[in-house]
Amino acid sequence: MDIASLLPQFGSLAMTLAAFVVALSVIVAVHEYGHYIVGRWSGIHADVFSLGFGPVLYSRVDRRGTKWQVALLPFGGFVKFRGDSDAASAGVDGEAVREMTAAERRSTMHGAPLWARTLTVAAGPVFNFVLAIVVFTAIGLSRGIAVDPLTVGDLRPVATAHDVMPGDVILEIEGQRLPSIGEAGFGDLTQALPAQPLLDYVVERDGRSVSVQGPHPMPPVVTQTSPQSAAFSSGLRGGDVIVAVDGDPIHAFRELREKVAAAEGAPLLLDVLRDGTERQVTLTPRRVDEPQEGGGFETNWRIGIIGGLFFEPMTERLGFGQALMSGVGSMWEIMRGSISGLYHMVTGAISTCNMSGPIGIAEVSGAMASQGTVNFIYFIAVLSTAVGLLNLFPIPVLDGGHLVFYAYEAVAGKPPSDKVLRVLMTVGLTMILSLMVFAVTNDIFCP
Repeated sequence: MDIASLLPQFGSLAMTLAAFVVALSVIVAVHEYGHYIVGRWSGIHADVFSLGFGPVLYSRVDRRGTKWQVALLPFGGFVKFRGDSDAASAGVDGEAVREMTAAERRSTMHGAPLWARTLTVAAGPVFNFVLAIVVFTAIGLSRGIAVDPLTVGDLRPVATAHDVMPGDVILEIEGQRLPSIGEAGFGDLTQALPAQPLLDYVVERDGRSVSVQGPHPMPPVVTQTSPQSAAFSSGLRGGDVIVAVDGDPIHAFRELREKVAAAEGAPLLLDVLRDGTERQVTLTPRRVDEPQEGGGFETNWRIGIIGGLFFEPMTERLGFGQALMSGVGSMWEIMRGSISGLYHMVTGAISTCNMSGPIGIAEVSGAMASQGTVNFIYFIAVLSTAVGLLNLFPIPVLDGGHLVFYAYEAVAGKPPSDKVLRVLMTVGLTMILSLMVFAVTNDIFCP
């Protein structure tokens, strides 16, 4: 065996693991810091703040007496508050608490008022949501919004030479006025235009209207590939141009979509133009359950190529308020889609293979990291939203389970008994471990 041939695979595996650890560490650190800082503000003292589990690699004690540590296994973390018998704050260290004064008991998780405990537990998921909103808002501010009317920025590579230039304002294509970007009919026009190498454009250039020829506005160009897709696995990357499918030339992205749908899972041979050199790639479409705008899911054949215009539109600065609202909206859509997806998996409407475990998440982490820093940070925000949502599920052991216990205490005037708590915690841990085993099984056996 040629050892040198294994180096690219080893490098890819190392990048995947590194990206996964970085993404998870950021999310866990933010989540646990939410518990820590709100607990501190509420008068609850933290004995230990740990990033990771197992043997401690590094630690220091701050002036408040909290031990900050990094442990060997970077697959989670915890905050151990004063008086806790374990890292999950599920039990009380009875012996230690009995020796405390009333003031010291107030600084424990179990001796603090109900409002302080509730805020401290809820802060973890809330901080995950805040992280996601901050990231989505920052990306919106950095990318801006496309100038209206649509103005050509940097050109993407296409298969045919054309006359469109950066700075051109597109007025008409094939004699049809180009609607505003947000106006109804913009997408319909780009889909209805003839699929041919060159189309007739009217653009505004240097203050006057000019007739030029340009490619289909939505050519079969790869702007990005989806992680865990056939396109990503086959090595396709941003900037590639699909010039033919099974020997048939194509000029519009919709033709590629139609070819994929018609194949119904059969392998496709793509002629790909990359950096002026043509190569061939064979890939097999995969069935994908896709959320629909009106709710529900639709199963389609996909190869995982994300298309776009043949140019990067010129952008203008997005106002902070607009970016913030967009960030909140993005987070909300991820939450809504996650809940909808889980519901449809439980009811059998879509495949349970849509649930990924740590292996699948690690693969996506590496894939997103390989496509650039912004994409990787965006993925961290998506994963942070999912982690925050998962922690709110009313399952004992999770934050949502603790909140349910606190709600019971608020109504009944006393917390559940220690015996009941132990039983529920065992049930909750069993549920989480079973879900983890199921997700890992999906990672291994699902196509």
